[in-house]
Amino acid sequence: MQTYVIVFKDVPASPSGLLATVVTSFQLLYVLSPINVIVVQIDEIFTGPIKQLPGVLAVIPDVLHKLHTTRSWEFLGLEQNGTATAAWEDDAKYGQGAIIGNVDTGVWPESASFKDDGYAQVPLWGRYKCITGNDTTFKCNNKLIAARFFNLGYLASSLPQGGLPGQAAELYSPRDYIGHGTHTLSTAGGGFVPDASVFGHGRGTAKGGSPLARVAAYKACYSGGCSSVDILAAIVAAVGDGVNVLSLSLGGPASDYLSDPVAIGTFYAVQNGVTVVCSAGNSGPKPGSVTNVAPWILTVGASTMDRDFPAYVTFGGDTSSTTIKGQSLSDSTLPEGHRYEMINAKNANAANGSGNNSTLCLPGSLDPTKVSRKLVVCTRGVNARAEKGLVVKQAGGVGMVLCNDAGNGEDVIADLTNPVGYITTSGARLGVKPAPVMAAFSSRGPNPITPQILKPDITAPGVSVLAAYSEAVSPTDLPLDDRRVPYNIESGTSMSCPHVSGIAGLIKTKNPSWTPAMIKSAIMTTAITVDNDGSKVRDETGAAATPFAYGSGHVNAVQALDPGLVYDTTAADYASFLCSLQRPTTQQSALPLPLLVNGKPLACSQGEQHGRPEDLNYPSIAVPCLSGSATVRRRVKNVGAAPCLYEVSVTEALAGVNVTVDPGVLSFEHVGEEKEFTVRLEVQDATAAANYVFGSIEWSEESESDPDRKHRVRSAIVAKTTCG
Repeated sequence: MQTYVIVFKDVPASPSGLLATVVTSFQLLYVLSPINVIVVQIDEIFTGPIKQLPGVLAVIPDVLHKLHTTRSWEFLGLEQNGTATAAWEDDAKYGQGAIIGNVDTGVWPESASFKDDGYAQVPLWGRYKCITGNDTTFKCNNKLIAARFFNLGYLASSLPQGGLPGQAAELYSPRDYIGHGTHTLSTAGGGFVPDASVFGHGRGTAKGGSPLARVAAYKACYSGGCSSVDILAAIVAAVGDGVNVLSLSLGGPASDYLSDPVAIGTFYAVQNGVTVVCSAGNSGPKPGSVTNVAPWILTVGASTMDRDFPAYVTFGGDTSSTTIKGQSLSDSTLPEGHRYEMINAKNANAANGSGNNSTLCLPGSLDPTKVSRKLVVCTRGVNARAEKGLVVKQAGGVGMVLCNDAGNGEDVIADLTNPVGYITTSGARLGVKPAPVMAAFSSRGPNPITPQILKPDITAPGVSVLAAYSEAVSPTDLPLDDRRVPYNIESGTSMSCPHVSGIAGLIKTKNPSWTPAMIKSAIMTTAITVDNDGSKVRDETGAAATPFAYGSGHVNAVQALDPGLVYDTTAADYASFLCSLQRPTTQQSALPLPLLVNGKPLACSQGEQHGRPEDLNYPSIAVPCLSGSATVRRRVKNVGAAPCLYEVSVTEALAGVNVTVDPGVLSFEHVGEEKEFTVRLEVQDATAAANYVFGSIEWSEESESDPDRKHRVRSAIVAKTTCG
């Protein structure tokens, strides 16, 4: 049996009774009435008859999703020398009044990041649910106002596969037994915690982007992954609880929006005023690897900040030596200057063992007699880096040097006439340049589903991020590691996503009436594309990165609180976009889609013009099949002062493509007033633009009466003259 999402025009009064008319055996898992959905476990052969039942819009199989796994707020400009800026403290009030929900692995409620000291009693207390399952010690409070767990899809999908990854304690409570959910939720909305560190590394005051926001944890992810139907149920619950921002640091394969339960659920959330922020994925730098690409989602890539944790390995003797910089979070150090013999792990294989296994420092692969009191050079890949270090330690080695590939490992040893060396660490280093740099793992565009929508949307710090952690698991997640830490340092788009969720909470506090699209626009159009060295943001190779890596750019938290103009995408805009993607049919009546607008399924009227996907009122522009010329339409709303005047400029030209904007000036008399404009892309050299080319336009305002009032509203543009 397999789990399916069934979307109806209206949920029948008796879902079981209706199913029983065509299915001989089934298990009803969820009834999600707010989105006209039921979730059932059935044999695949019954999906055809179910699709023919009256009122059924879609039958969608469950998909397993995976997780995308201090200093950052100063790097983002919300602090200066450890002191909060006026924008953070006074304008956005640290996110006070906002509610940030997190769909993840749960939460460690005892963490200091979720203490409720100084918080008033939660209004409408009965609205929020703290469903603790089998954990009698789990308590919510006035900071952590809701916690639930959703496991029916996970249980249903795992049992036929021969058992459940995870213990009963993990499966039947909202407590975090993995660490991921605690880390992400505290990054978005954790409170102020002085003197937080991991083994002394990164010491400082830990806090989330919206440290005074209230938070809610919705557990839908377990040791074996996250069922899409559990994620869907969690989203519906979060909307019902009244969260303002929903953060999802997880993802599955990109799929059509109408057959993706997460896309359907997040559309429902956005239509109910919830800003949804998702991670872009960790499958970079492969082109087209980005996930969570629906246009109503704010999709976040990952980049570095201006802090690292350097360690240095020095090779050779007194007369000739070479020092190479790396990274380390080890909680132990070797005597400075004391040289140890080095050995390539390939040459340290255990008796009757494979050199391929020992090269990778896999468990049990090393011979203790060969590595005792030596520095061991291991090769990256297959198993976790921390596990490699533990394998070396268990075999008696004194340290581990990790190289990118086997060739590097051979070179490290072969290049030394005297293969000895030592390792030193220097603690955290601040002010690192260049920063940000795109992380190699951060998934890249173009959008594999609708290339007319640029994805990812934004990048944020996602490398070596310190945040709260579960004390049910070790910092390395290795069975033999019995250490426990209240805070841990993690990397991934999972870590960058909640940075943006926290900033969305700040914007919601300052502008409570803003729609999710307005909040998203504010974050995108104020982003920056230069690093702290004044150069274009780079990728992992040192070359200039493109919008397929960073979207609109690196998030600029302070400017996002005062964007000047925003692109507000309405339900009608999304309807036109979705209908423009549908193939023409001979059906005369409106074609219903499994997405709700005002409680009713969105419908595409046959014969009606729905425009083109690239005309969606989006803060960036993508034209993937440009032939001759194309004109796209956009609409902006004034959210600054009034009256005001904006002038447009092409701030970055596209190779082989001429860009013109009409009109070139927008005049606003009132706050909230909207103006339309068009952007025309005309091919000048088709060969030069055969592959994607990149540029941008910018609306700028300068006030004569208030010289400090300056707004820059930038939109990235990508285009190419070839199709496919």
